[in-house]
Amino acid sequence: MAAPPQLRGLLLAVNALLRKRRYHTALAVIKGFRNGAVYGAKIRAPHALVMTFLFRSGSLREKLRAILKATYTHSSNLACFVFTYKGLCALQSHLQGETHPVHSFLAGFLGGLLVFRENNNINSQINMYLLSRVLFALCRLGVEKGYIPEPKWDPFPLFTALVWGLVLWLFEYHRPTLQPSLQSSMTYLYEDSNVWHDISDFLIYNKSRPSE
Repeated sequence: MAAPPQLRGLLLAVNALLRKRRYHTALAVIKGFRNGAVYGAKIRAPHALVMTFLFRSGSLREKLRAILKATYTHSSNLACFVFTYKGLCALQSHLQGETHPVHSFLAGFLGGLLVFRENNNINSQINMYLLSRVLFALCRLGVEKGYIPEPKWDPFPLFTALVWGLVLWLFEYHRPTLQPSLQSSMTYLYEDSNVWHDISDFLIYNKSRPSE
């Protein structure tokens, strides 16, 4: 079925507007908002689904509400950050007439302060995800620029051993310092595996099902 002439005309006008280089910067900010929302939902929804049904108690409605809330928070925060970051970068370039590397840092700094400043589980997970990758990248950049001597052997095995040793030490003796979702995962792996009563909660279930 063909689209009505009015709709075809509207689509042609919109497409013509989108192709105009004059509005490219503003439209890029808007599309950044769109991509942030979509990417945030794609990342958070599966993660929230798995973690909620594995570790969260409550009714099905409560679990679904928690999944939707986590997905919305991640999606909206990321959308707002991309919008803010791209907008601030464009503003700085417009005011100075050219682009400088410091623009990215300042825009990211202000965007992070405005969007991710609330200390909640979603923002904590996002920031910790980024922190690990930033530290890796800074180490590589330091080697690339000559600030850090290039190692003569692969340091990754030592790094791995240090990370796992520290996280298990923290879990066993300073558990409240770890993020709740990590505590839940490690409890399942290292504590729940110490308890069983029969074949049902040894192989089939993690814990015995309540008596009916």
